[in-house]
Amino acid sequence: MQHGPAVRRRKLGAELRALRTSAGLTSGEAARLVGWHQSKVSRIETGTSGVKPADVRLLLDAYGVTDSQLRELLMMLAGSDDSGGRHHWWHAYRGVLPPTYRDFISLESQAGAMRTLETSVVPGLLQTPEYARAVTGAAVEGLPEDRLDTLVEVRLARQDVLRADPPLELSAVLDEAVLRREVGGPGVMARQLERLVEAARLPQVRLQVLPFTAGAHIGVTGPFVIFSFSSTSDLDVVVLDHLTSSLYLERKEDLQAYTEAFNALQIHALSPEDSLDFIAGTAAGA
Repeated sequence: MQHGPAVRRRKLGAELRALRTSAGLTSGEAARLVGWHQSKVSRIETGTSGVKPADVRLLLDAYGVTDSQLRELLMMLAGSDDSGGRHHWWHAYRGVLPPTYRDFISLESQAGAMRTLETSVVPGLLQTPEYARAVTGAAVEGLPEDRLDTLVEVRLARQDVLRADPPLELSAVLDEAVLRREVGGPGVMARQLERLVEAARLPQVRLQVLPFTAGAHIGVTGPFVIFSFSSTSDLDVVVLDHLTSSLYLERKEDLQAYTEAFNALQIHALSPEDSLDFIAGTAAGA
């Protein structure tokens, strides 16, 4: 388990090594093409040192990589402020957001798909402003009003990924407790449930409810997120949230375990159609 920046360095290095190999180049040959010492290429590929976006661009050019989506993703992993001409809005909040949260947002913004199990609260991408405010205020007590306003603003800005072209494909399994826990009062919760019903009808969103009647399940160990990238599965990552930080799992065996767990949860959960009826019924007080 690693923190976000270390994971991104390792993933970037592994992908660059694979691209170099595909180009039929040794690390020494690649270094000569870009005017570096061979040791610099090795350090980048093993993730033992950081790499500037400009250096990534040089390597991608040397390897003949023309896939714009892959180039943009690798530039993002290198920390580019403006990969492919797209401004990374969250950088304006550097003084407010911890690095692990910024890393999470950057991955979320570049992922092609996101699978998430939520056991306590509505996923951030589907929260109403009032619900987001209530959850954030409860999670971090004593926040000044302006700081709370900013964090809610960030939460809502993240939701743009569902309206992007192409949009992020979101698959979420929600424990029934998410629907039953009254966050912010009856009025706030009623509007939030209505928002979930609206979201469940979007083509890029798949919502499933795991009812209490399903009994104990593999998700009782806690919520998690799996990010998948359309350019390459080698960059997929699992994120586990903790009170003061996030942990990132990148090993293939970890990814396989969490993918299988999510698949099992989907099997035990209600179908998307039945889940929509369940959420609507809960909203109506059924």
